[in-house]
Amino acid sequence: MIASTLIDNAPWSKTWSAAIREPATEFEPTELEVIEGEIPADLQGRLFQNGPGRLERGGQRVGHWFDGDGAILGVKFEAGRAHATYRYVQTAGYQAEEKAARYLSKSYGMLAPGAWPLRMLAPFKNAANTAVLPLSDRLLALWEGGLPHALDLETLDTLGLDTLSGSLKPHQSYSAHPKIDPTTGEIFNFAVQPGPMTQLCLYRSDASGKVQQQSQLPLRGVPLIHDMVLAGPYVLICIPPVRMQLVPALMNLKSFSESLAWRPELGTEVLIFDRQTLNLLSRSTAEPWFQWHYANGHVNEAGEIVVDVVRYEDFSVHEQLRTVAAGYVDGILGGQLWRMAIDPHTAALISQRLLYEGTCEFPAVPPRQVGQKTEAIYFVTHTGFVNHTGNKTIAESGQFSAGHSSGAEGTALRDNCGELVGAIAQLNPETQAINILDCGHHYYPFSPIYAGRESRSLGPDSNTKTEQGWILSLIYNGSSHQSELWILDSETWETPRCKLKLPVVIPFGFHGSWIDFARSSP
Repeated sequence: MIASTLIDNAPWSKTWSAAIREPATEFEPTELEVIEGEIPADLQGRLFQNGPGRLERGGQRVGHWFDGDGAILGVKFEAGRAHATYRYVQTAGYQAEEKAARYLSKSYGMLAPGAWPLRMLAPFKNAANTAVLPLSDRLLALWEGGLPHALDLETLDTLGLDTLSGSLKPHQSYSAHPKIDPTTGEIFNFAVQPGPMTQLCLYRSDASGKVQQQSQLPLRGVPLIHDMVLAGPYVLICIPPVRMQLVPALMNLKSFSESLAWRPELGTEVLIFDRQTLNLLSRSTAEPWFQWHYANGHVNEAGEIVVDVVRYEDFSVHEQLRTVAAGYVDGILGGQLWRMAIDPHTAALISQRLLYEGTCEFPAVPPRQVGQKTEAIYFVTHTGFVNHTGNKTIAESGQFSAGHSSGAEGTALRDNCGELVGAIAQLNPETQAINILDCGHHYYPFSPIYAGRESRSLGPDSNTKTEQGWILSLIYNGSSHQSELWILDSETWETPRCKLKLPVVIPFGFHGSWIDFARSSP
C-alpha cells in the first residue's frame, strides 16, 4: 500500500484550493454553455451531485471537510440541452447559522462555540452533504449521522426531514451509501446507532424507499463505518479498527472526528448478512486496514464473495481530509484498489490482490451491475501511475512513500504530493486493463457518475451483453477558476465527448447519482 508520507504544504498554495476557499453561490435553472463537443442525443435524465458548498462562516473555517453545509447540483439533460440548478439543503442547522451569520452547532469536526456547559446543550448539525438517493417522487440528500432530507426533484426545494414513509424514527440514522438492486429495485442501507449498546442497523426498502425489513446487531464500541457491499444474495460490511473515545466525545471535550482513534490491534471485522432476512450469517477478523468506499461485490463461480475495495494501510487519510477544508493536504491520499475473495460461510479472507498500483478513490460501477460481476470500475486517480500489478499480493506489494520511491511510481508520488486527483480511470477488474484520462494541468475531477444507455451484444450468437454508458464528472478548471461538467463515452475514452461550463464554481463534492427520465417524475 502507499504510505502517506507527510510533506508540508502551505495552505492555499495549490491551485485546487481556490475551489473551496469561498462559499458557493446558489443559482436558479440555467442553460449550460457548451465549451467543446456536443451533448449526446441519448443522454436523457437528471444528474445530481452532493457536497459541502460552504466551508466558512463569519471568518471561521470548519473543523473538517465533512462539516460543510450540503449543496446539491442538479443538471437536467433533455433534447440535446442541459439546464442546471444549484441549491443549499435547507437543514435546520443551516437556516439557524445563516440567520446568525456564525456557527452555532456541533458537527463532525467541530465543537459548538461557547463555554463548556453551553456546548453540552448545542444540537448536532445534520449537514446533508454526502450523497443523494433519487426516488421516483423526491430526492434524498444523505448524511450518515441522521435522517435524510427530502428535496423536490425539479426545483431542489428542501421539503424537510424524511422518515421513509414513517419507516424510521426521528432518532434513527440512514447511511449515505445505499445500494440498489438492479433487478428488484430494492434499496439496501445501514446505520450505526450509538447508545448504551451501539447497534448496527440494516435496512431493506422497496423502490419507493419504504423500509420492508430491519435488523440490529450489537457492536463493541462506536466504530466508523461509511459504506457497505451488495454481493448476490449477501450484504457485506467491513468494520475497520477505528473507535470513538467515548469520554471526550460525550463530554464535548473533543469533536466526533477528534475522538476517533486508530486501534490496529482490533483488526478489521468482516460481517456477512443474508440480504433478505438481514440476519448475520458469519463474521471474522482480518488484518487491520481502513476503507471509505467499495466499488462492488459479486459471487463467483466457486461461491466466494468477491469484493473490490479502496483500502488504506491506516487512518492517516482522515487527517489529510480534515485539512482539505483549510486549503492543503500533507502527502498524498494513498488509497489503492484491492480485490478480496471471502468465504461466505466463515467470512474468512481466501485471497486478496492489488488491482491498481496508483492511488484512487470514489469507485463506481454501472448501476445495472451492482451486486453482480462487472466489466468496468470507474474512479478518480492521481496522474502518472503505471499499472503492472499482475497478481501481486499485499506482502509482495510492500510500501513506497513519496520520499523513497523510484521509477514511475516514485515520480508520480512526488509530483502529486499536496495535490488532489487529476485523472479519471476505467478499469476492467478481470483483466486489469485500464484507460486513464489525464484531465490536464490544474484540472481536478470529482467522482465519476455513470449514466447508462442501451447494452450492446457481444456477437450475433451471444446472449451476453456489454454495458455502454456515459461517464459524467464535474471538473474544477483551476487555470480559469471555473467549474465544468465533462461527458465521457465508456467506449472511446481518449477525449471528452462534451464539456459544459457551469455559471459558478462548485466546491469539491463527494457523491452523485443519475436518474433516467423513466424513473423520475417530469
